[in-house]
Amino acid sequence: MGNANDESSSKYKEFILQFLDKFKAGVGLMAMVIVMSFLSDRFLTLPNILNIFRQVSIMGIMAVGMTMVILAQGIDLSVGSLMALSGAVTAGMMVHGDISIFLAVLTGLAVGTALGLFNGLMISKAKLPDFIVTLAMMSIARGLTLVYTGGRPISGFDLAFRRIGGGRVGRVPIPVIIFTVILIIGYLVLNKTTFGRYIYAVGGNKKAARLAGINTDRVKILVYAISGFLSAVSGVILISRLNSAQPTAGVAYELDVIAMVVLGGTSLVGGKGTVGGTLIGALIIGVLNNSLNLLGVASFYQEVAKGLVILVAVLLDSIQHRD
Repeated sequence: MGNANDESSSKYKEFILQFLDKFKAGVGLMAMVIVMSFLSDRFLTLPNILNIFRQVSIMGIMAVGMTMVILAQGIDLSVGSLMALSGAVTAGMMVHGDISIFLAVLTGLAVGTALGLFNGLMISKAKLPDFIVTLAMMSIARGLTLVYTGGRPISGFDLAFRRIGGGRVGRVPIPVIIFTVILIIGYLVLNKTTFGRYIYAVGGNKKAARLAGINTDRVKILVYAISGFLSAVSGVILISRLNSAQPTAGVAYELDVIAMVVLGGTSLVGGKGTVGGTLIGALIIGVLNNSLNLLGVASFYQEVAKGLVILVAVLLDSIQHRD
């Protein structure tokens, strides 16, 4: 009888541990929501919830690209700078280039994609470390942004363009709709396509993937190109929302983006993670920022809190994958 009870208790504990391991991000998010609903009566209002989604949408779009990069056992530190440069180029084309909104946006997206592609080529063909290549690109793209803008904001966009970042469909902000569409596409790519399976394979075991006939270099190049493209999408939305392209836009955004991905359960060693988890991670960062603002916590302490959350997430990931 005692052995049966011990076995049942052991199975119950194992189930709880597996549940927490699989859904720990969701559990953490729900805990934050419940606590904040008691601490502030403004938190669970519809305007505030929509505001949280709107705030996380720009970095959340970049986080989808970062998810693919990290799944393929990479890292991209250049996303914030690529966002700023792509946004500045789009703004410059509209204000000074006298071309249509469509062509201006297309140019900005092309810049982000091309530089992301360059990252991938340097990493896969020149065999340089991901960290070094994207760190260098972070500096290059930031410098190019300052050169292009002359260190001054570019503003004065048409109302039609400003609707991209500031418009709504019903009560839902357009950036949230764009974020949702990109999340769905990211999910389909990772779970329903051969390319998605290749990403997981490369991240899980690059050598085995190569022996299985997968072109690992091509996978690496494409995930960095996708990351650059989605950074450019975020840049377009940001300048539309602000009605201005700031040369300092996106500074330190890469930290929040990586935090969203890791908090969502994507492993920094690659091969494990989901876009759905990234959404939860994005909401955790969004709820954290929103909660600290509602509670009147000074911005300096907000940065400390965010840094601690990132540290704990990386520590848990390291412990989980430690031999």
